[in-house]
Amino acid sequence: MLVSSAPGLTARPERSDGGARDWAEIQERMLVPLYEAVYERLEVGPRTRLLGIGCGAGLALLLAAARGAAVTGVDRDGRRLALARERLLPAPQWGARRADYGQARLVLGGPEGVAVPGGAAFTVVTAFDPALPGEWLVPALRAAGGLAQRGAAVVLAGWGPPERCATARVLRVAERLAGLAEPVRVSVRDGLEDTARMAGLRLDGSGRVACPFGYPDMDSAVRGLVSTGLFDAAVEATDRPQVDKELAEALHPYRRPDGTVRMENVFRYVLARA
Repeated sequence: MLVSSAPGLTARPERSDGGARDWAEIQERMLVPLYEAVYERLEVGPRTRLLGIGCGAGLALLLAAARGAAVTGVDRDGRRLALARERLLPAPQWGARRADYGQARLVLGGPEGVAVPGGAAFTVVTAFDPALPGEWLVPALRAAGGLAQRGAAVVLAGWGPPERCATARVLRVAERLAGLAEPVRVSVRDGLEDTARMAGLRLDGSGRVACPFGYPDMDSAVRGLVSTGLFDAAVEATDRPQVDKELAEALHPYRRPDGTVRMENVFRYVLARA
């Protein structure tokens, strides 16, 4: 089921069809180790009712649904959400049975537009996208807390230490071109814990997961990284060809002799309780 959010929610500026598809087809899979590590730790399965904040194109939801979880996703980007619908609510002519993920629901906006399915509160809430802005994420987490059962797990994810994230050096291109005084959202330090506290959540642990970014060629690497949204301000300040050119130059040290591009990264997640 795909529905619109409650009045008053601000939608995220939609990416072009190409940008949304680049995220779904190139970049989103880089975070699969993070999704799987969290699901293993929380024993996500048939008894799980999961709410994904900033669910994007739905890959994390798809992996949870494959474990038997009932999943609900919210996102402010309508184009990404349309791709999530293709994955989770496929039409019969696409060769998948609708019943396979019949418990999936997708909402354009935030948790404020979500009704608790069947009166059963969520048992797990996730916010995996490290590009989610804090000014939107904190209210979204508060709203999600009202939909979750007491003690439900709430997971926030972000970049690990900059010295453990090769991509942090590449993202300096975005900072320079956009003229940003503050770094792009890579160095989080205690940011995840602070966000959880501001949302009224109780901290209950953390973890780190290796999430290498690997691409078959330079073009895919550029398109994948731009699709994250972390280069949006740089594109607005200059133009897309300039960003692509300088990003390719910054990626050159990570290009291997066979033409593939690989950057080693560590992502961090915080586990909290509603």
